[in-house]
Parts: sequence; structure tokens; C-alpha cells
Amino acid sequence: MPSTEKRACLSEREIERYRRQLMLRGFDLEHQEMLRNSTALIAGIGGLGGTAALYLAVAGIGRMLLAHYGRLTPSNMNRQVLMRDDWIGQTRVEQAKKTLNGINPDVEIEIYDERSSEDNIDRLLKDADIAISARPNFNERRVLNAACVRKGIPMVEAAMNGMEGYLFNVVPGETPCLHCLYPEDDPEWEELGFPVLGAVSGMLGCLMAIEAIKLLTGYGKALASQMLVFNTFDMEFRRVKIHRDPGCHVCGGKSADSDTWVGKPGGTGI
Repeated sequence: MPSTEKRACLSEREIERYRRQLMLRGFDLEHQEMLRNSTALIAGIGGLGGTAALYLAVAGIGRMLLAHYGRLTPSNMNRQVLMRDDWIGQTRVEQAKKTLNGINPDVEIEIYDERSSEDNIDRLLKDADIAISARPNFNERRVLNAACVRKGIPMVEAAMNGMEGYLFNVVPGETPCLHCLYPEDDPEWEELGFPVLGAVSGMLGCLMAIEAIKLLTGYGKALASQMLVFNTFDMEFRRVKIHRDPGCHVCGGKSADSDTWVGKPGGTGI
């Protein structure tokens, strides 16, 4: 749920900015104010997380915490929509903040040029109402997953490989966590070893933003114990039921159904 500390009602300027989404049936000022009073940790601002951050910003989220280690390289430019060519060689989170504030100056943004780790994850998640899991390695995703489960913070999990991808939500105490579905790392997967078409990662980032907005405001029907799996090569999309693992050492999931999804959906890697 959004942070308990509330800001004042929406200004006339804000209402005009969000007028078109306030035309959505069932999405009213209360939903918009809930979004404005929410904080999201974006763990990774690459092709997925950067796009998710962009659309959370234009939707009017109140505060974002951007965590991503490293400097911009030319190979990032085919997918990282918050970046600029003249920023190559510079710290990515700084440029991300500049881009997002240039689009919506009402959004409060804090940046962390660091990887998610067991040493810093509690600090990164402080005051967060939701987390976007978009780092390109198992270790950081597992750290975030475990912390979100422990703190009761929902997490939107998504990953892509080439033309394929998956998306599901981790709602502590209600749905499977990342470890339920992926108890072991893929030994063949390397952080920079998979292909990326920018439009695929961007599409998935948009879906992550939509799910985050639904979870934060209660508007619409968020994915619950279901995984969206897709292959844009032939435009096949499907939803797969996923189950909590009774033996999961992260969430200790209990389920009456012993059928548990384990492994990579459709060959999709993180």
C-alpha cells in the first residue's frame, strides 16, 4: 500500500496533466492521489526498468528511488530510453534523473549508483511501497525478492531474452516469490550474454509500469499467481498458473496444489 504520509490534494495543474488517464472508467482522483503518494524502488534502469520508470513518472507517481550501478556505454543505447548519446561514459542514474525530471518535475527522485546487495537492500527499500525487479542478474534479483518478502513489499518481476519474455507479480503471503519459480540459477546465463531488441524490453517495461500502477492503486486486475509469457517473434502471448513452493526457504509458501512451475518459461532467461 502507498506510504502513510499524505501530500495535499492534487492541484489544478496536476489534474490537467493527468486529465486523459482520469477519463478511464473507474479511475478517479482518489486513485491518482494514491499514485502520487506512492514510492517505487526501480532496481535497474536499463531497457526494462528505465521504461517502467518513464511511464510511472508520466502517470504521476510521487517518488522514485533509482538504483543502478555503472556508466553508460554505446551498447546500452539500443534500448535505454532515458539515456542520451552525449552522456556516454557518465553515470547512468544521474542522466536518468535528469530525463525524468525534465518530463515530470513533480516527481521526487533519489538515485543510487550501486548494485542491490544484502548490505544495502534495506536502505534502498526504505519507505518503498513497491519494487520493480529489472536488474540483469540472478544475484541482485534474489536479494530484492528476499527483502520484499521479508518486508511485505509487492514486487513486479519481469525479464526478457531476445524476442521472449515473462512477467509476474510477487505479493508476499499471497503469491509465489521468485525463488519458488527459480530455485537455481541458470549456469549458462551470463549478465551480458543474451540478445536484446529494444522494442521488446520497452514493451515489457510498459507492462511492468501498468502492473505497478494497478498494485499501488487497486485499479484493474493485477496478475496474481499467474505469469504472462510471450514470444514476439510470432506474437504468441499466454498466461500460465504459477504456485507457491511449500519448501521455499524464502517465502515458506504453502499451497494445496503441489504443482509448482520451475524453470525457464519458453526458454526465456533473465
